[in-house]
Amino acid sequence: MVPSETERDTLFKSFGRAFFKQDLDALYAVVTENFTYSIAVNGVSRVMCTRNQVAAFLRERNDTQQDVRFEDVVFHHADEATFMTYRVTGTDLGSNESFERVGVERYTFKDGRIAEKDVYSRPV
Repeated sequence: MVPSETERDTLFKSFGRAFFKQDLDALYAVVTENFTYSIAVNGVSRVMCTRNQVAAFLRERNDTQQDVRFEDVVFHHADEATFMTYRVTGTDLGSNESFERVGVERYTFKDGRIAEKDVYSRPV
């Protein structure tokens, strides 16, 4: 079942809160058991399909970035997916330089939960 727009908004509110707090129990309350998170990091595609892989990636991100802020976030609901557009800023801890990226995230659903988060971004 694909959630309604209102149900999706509720899912994303809980998902966002859990994701940024790195609360995996809360995160997995709104995603499917086989939730898939894909993203390109430094030009290399990464796909996380398990809770442990997602947790490891979040820890890795903490070691490489700080002061990450998402701005200009807009959700675009389509029939079978939701797309989120955004601008993100932060500091790369390896170079100690600021970064700014724009991106689109594609979310799909299964059984009323988020099944997939697929991230596409580029430097501004």
